Amino acid sequence: MLKGHPKGLIVAFFANMGERFGFYTMMAILVLFLQVKYGLTEQDAGSYYSWFYFGIYALALIGGLVADSTNKYKLVIFGGILIMLTGYILMAIPGLSLNLTLISLFVIAFGNGMFKGNLQAVVGQLYDDPKYSKLRDSAFMIFYMGINVGAFFAPHAANGVRNWWLKTNGFLHDGSLPSLCHQYIDGKLVDTSQFQALAQKVTLSGQVGDLGQFAHNYLDVFSRGYNYAFGVAAGAMVLSLLVYVFFQKHLPNKEKIPAAQSVKIDNGTKSLIIALLTAGVAFLIIYFGLNNLDIALAVSLFVAFATWITLISNKEEKPRIMALLMVFIVVIFFWMSFHQNGLTLTFFARDYISKQVGPITNLFFGPWSIISVFGALAGLFVAIGKDKTMKERLIGMGLFVVGGLVAYYYVQSFQPENAIAPEIFQSFNPLFIVFLTPLVMSFFGWLNKKNIEPSTPRKIGFGMIIAAIAFVLILVSSLNMISPHTLSGQAVPDSSRVTPYWLINGYLIFTIAELFLSPMGLSFVSKVAPPRFQGLMQGGWLLATAVGNKLLVVGSFFWSRLDLWMLWSIFIICCLLSAAFMFSMLKKLERVTN
Repeated sequence: MLKGHPKGLIVAFFANMGERFGFYTMMAILVLFLQVKYGLTEQDAGSYYSWFYFGIYALALIGGLVADSTNKYKLVIFGGILIMLTGYILMAIPGLSLNLTLISLFVIAFGNGMFKGNLQAVVGQLYDDPKYSKLRDSAFMIFYMGINVGAFFAPHAANGVRNWWLKTNGFLHDGSLPSLCHQYIDGKLVDTSQFQALAQKVTLSGQVGDLGQFAHNYLDVFSRGYNYAFGVAAGAMVLSLLVYVFFQKHLPNKEKIPAAQSVKIDNGTKSLIIALLTAGVAFLIIYFGLNNLDIALAVSLFVAFATWITLISNKEEKPRIMALLMVFIVVIFFWMSFHQNGLTLTFFARDYISKQVGPITNLFFGPWSIISVFGALAGLFVAIGKDKTMKERLIGMGLFVVGGLVAYYYVQSFQPENAIAPEIFQSFNPLFIVFLTPLVMSFFGWLNKKNIEPSTPRKIGFGMIIAAIAFVLILVSSLNMISPHTLSGQAVPDSSRVTPYWLINGYLIFTIAELFLSPMGLSFVSKVAPPRFQGLMQGGWLLATAVGNKLLVVGSFFWSRLDLWMLWSIFIICCLLSAAFMFSMLKKLERVTN
């Protein structure tokens, strides 16, 4: 898979593992931590969560501008790693106020802005060399797969650390309890019978006498467990820092580009004023139309960027810039839908998925047991695949047998009923990315040999349709469920919970959609962006992702207002409309790509 690729590709995705580990730690537990620690509603927690993910991507504009203007991409990346590490260390400190926690999240987001887009730009620079240019799409697929290895372990680590701390202090995990604890402390819980029963169930020693004392103790221990999970993310950042320091020599040092191609902005002040005025008009229209300050700010920032970059580009650059902006618009709605996995789909996992599963299903909720299952499957594919040598088939069969035996051992060791946590669902996406990337690459390679491989823009359009199918599956699982707005503060009864396979298969389809869109989009940006705007347009891609993340509040806003099937319908419609827009612009996009 890595044959013919430069060594810098390996360095890039190992250096990025710490960022991915932290990203998926946050995706798995941030919104839950905010609710446990500070008693926030789903809407308020969702607002902070969406601003954090908005900042992670939007601040990449600053990082891209700094790197493009100085050409010191590697130095800016190094600074970003150090800043992110500082933020995770702050998040690991128990007892911070909400304001200090928000400052810590900003530090992480700012460091990520210095790091993420510029590392992607550097990967693109590796393939500016004609020797490697034909491998660009596959390189971003490999880069995308490699960085998700660390992402797979993050939710398991967060869950393990939290559960270890709970058990050390005499408690078990129950995701329904923190909300009931806060309601009891605030005097809002009228019927305490359900609270009493759940409290007794998670207490390992003795009877629960004072519910008030239990509520305070349980919330404190629960939230501290999450703090320590953030500490594990800080450790992952240290490893990435070491990899980058010792092996960054394999990454390219971008030479000073000619003055004619530098980031010199003619009529910069005039362009900026026009961009700000345009953004101001957009802000007023959106704010008074939707009465939502958050969305108005996010969208108007994107409008300002799009207007500014269009005005400062020259005649030759403008078609490329316009093509990228069209793709960015589609990206906004993809990430608004896809990143519900860390918000409303996490609420869904916590409130509507069975709390306990049998031995076979539990294979998918332990890091080593699920690796044994996927190892066996990978071995089977190798053993029966085409164009394999006898040695490769024997190795594949051996992997299949060993993986199967290990999985059987785990099944025999599990209890008839095993508790699962909502955080673990965030591990399926990176696991599926690692497992499916070679298959998707092989599929595209097969199509290429037959001269029918779709263009990069066409793949992005197909990705939006596949994402819509994933939400259709989630919608079907939600039919006839008790909706959040009808619960009146009580926990969802077990009778309204469904098997985890609905959500697992949803994440499987989401991952296929992501592989059709995200690495292809990164490749498209690195290929189409004008030379003097490489870092800035990678920042533009991330800004579009940021706006999509800010629009996540659509999910948390309607979570407690609509029936579940109505909520998922919003994202189905968004994905299908985005796909239609993409295909309507296909000829223009393909012309620029070619």
